[in-house]
This record gives sequence, C-alpha cells and structure tokens, in this order.
Amino acid sequence: MRLRTLLALFGAALLVVVGPPLLSTGDGSDTGTQIPGLRFMVPNTPGGGYDITARTLAKNAEDAGLTHNIEVFNLPGAGGTVGLTRLVGEHGNGKLALSMGLGVVGAVHTNKSPSTLADTTPIARLTEEPDIVVVSKDSPYRTIADLLAAWKKDPAGVPVGGGSSPGGPDHLAPMLMAQAAGIAPRTVNYIPFDGGGELLASILGDKVGFGVSGLGEYRDQIEAGELRLLAVTGPKRVPGLDAPTLREAGLDTEFTNWRGVVAPPGLSPAERDKLTGLIRELHGTKQWQESMKKNGWDDALLIGEPFGDFLDEQNQRVATVLKELGL
Repeated sequence: MRLRTLLALFGAALLVVVGPPLLSTGDGSDTGTQIPGLRFMVPNTPGGGYDITARTLAKNAEDAGLTHNIEVFNLPGAGGTVGLTRLVGEHGNGKLALSMGLGVVGAVHTNKSPSTLADTTPIARLTEEPDIVVVSKDSPYRTIADLLAAWKKDPAGVPVGGGSSPGGPDHLAPMLMAQAAGIAPRTVNYIPFDGGGELLASILGDKVGFGVSGLGEYRDQIEAGELRLLAVTGPKRVPGLDAPTLREAGLDTEFTNWRGVVAPPGLSPAERDKLTGLIRELHGTKQWQESMKKNGWDDALLIGEPFGDFLDEQNQRVATVLKELGL
C-alpha cells in the first residue's frame, strides 16, 4: 500500500514537470491567426492607395482580435520597386508582407527592376476599384466633356498627374482614355507622383490639368467639395457619387485597379498558411466588410496560388498594353 502511494506521488510529480511544456501558452502565437511582430511594408508615401489599404487591414485585423500590434511602415521609391527589392531580400521572413497592386507590376517593367513579383510569395488579392478623374474645385473644367475638349486641342498643355509610375494604373488609365479620345498616347504629358498622397497637393493647387487616382484615396476630398469628380474609369457608376463612366462620356474604354499582399520568398508552408489564414479570416469580419464599403472597394479576394497565377497574367497584360500604346 505504501509502495502504491509512493508511485502515485511520483507520477503526479512527473505530470507537473512534464505537463506545462505540452500546454499552449494561451497567446495564440502557435495557432490561429496571431503573428507576433508582423510588419506591413508600404512601397510608396503615406496617403496613397497601398498605404490606406495596409493601415485599414492592420486596424481591422486588430479590432477583430485576429492579431495584435501590426507595424505599418513606408519605404517609397521607384514606383514601389524599392520596397519590392527589400521584400525579396528578406528571404524566409514570415513576419513581413508588402501592400501592393497593379502599380508595382507596371513599375517592374518601366524601371527594369531586378526583382519581380515572380520572386515573391503570393498571399492574396484583396480589392478592386475604379480609378477616378478629378480636378480642383476651382478648375475651369466643369465636366468630363470640358476636359476632353481642352485635352484634344492641346494634349501636352493639359498635364495629367497620377499616383503611380509609368506602367502603373494611374498611368495606364489616362493613356487608354487618350487612345479612346483619338489622342496619341505619346503626346500625353503624364506627371508621375509616388502615391496619391503626393499627387493630391498638385491637384488642389492646379499644378496639373487633372488627376487620376483611386476612389478610396480621394473620396473624403470629393465629398468635402475640395475636388470635383468628372468621371469614373470602371464599367459602372459608383453609388452615391454623381459622375459618369468613361463609356457614358463617349470613350470606348474602361479600367479598374486592384490591390493585394505578397510576402518574401522562401517561406515555410506553415508561415505561408499563417499569412493566408489571417487574410481569409479578415475577409469575413464586419470590420473589413464595412471598410470596403466606406472606401468604395469591390471585393476581389483571391488567395495563394490562384493569386500567383493572376500576377503572371497581369504581368503579361501590362507588357502587352505598354507595347500596344507605343510606350
């Protein structure tokens, strides 16, 4: 009897010693969506579409309790390829992600970047949205017809500003507009800015004839009356905003932009699944759904390998469009 008692006490002591390492710490770091130390790099200046997307994603994920203390930082330059090169150099870093989109695809071509999106780990396409054609409240162009008339008369004399490098969405949209209006794309005076935040000051100050950017970047300024919205580039009007589509304005073209997330190369399957799992869970939250509605973003979720295939297709599309436009 005494021997059995001693053995039982010895067994209980073993459970105390061995048990705790087998238990979860309870902070969610090994399961679920928690990624301690996660950082989102924005490859352009504050206030642009990538910046707004990254900061919205981080706040929504934290508010929904999916993860905590996400750091968002900006590393602008060369249309996003400075940030892309930094990301590719972070081989195997599962705690870093890049907010990106069509602009980075184009910048790889026009800047002849040594790093490409094929070098990254595709995580997810998040949203799609039309570009918008805007002028300042004091602009002489009251309608898209006014703008087109002046632009056709003197293409070089009506500079257009965009928040992306040549080959990016804010460059491709006005080039397709010009082509549809009978203006030779090579005669267009396009002035690139490193994101919509930099572009805004030039539009408000009438330093450019008009600006092309994402709806989510300038919706507040439009609703406040600081910017005049002349047209949207997508296939349909935007609810709540009084502006025609390009087709309604007589231009046989349309254009939409998209944004997503990629990560460094060399991630383990577990690290990749953590990031894609975070995005998948975020997509279903009320916080993210409300943010998409507020910013005028259309849901365009595409996760993992299908997003990688989409990136390949977009790369080919941009190369073809640039060649067709003679750019």
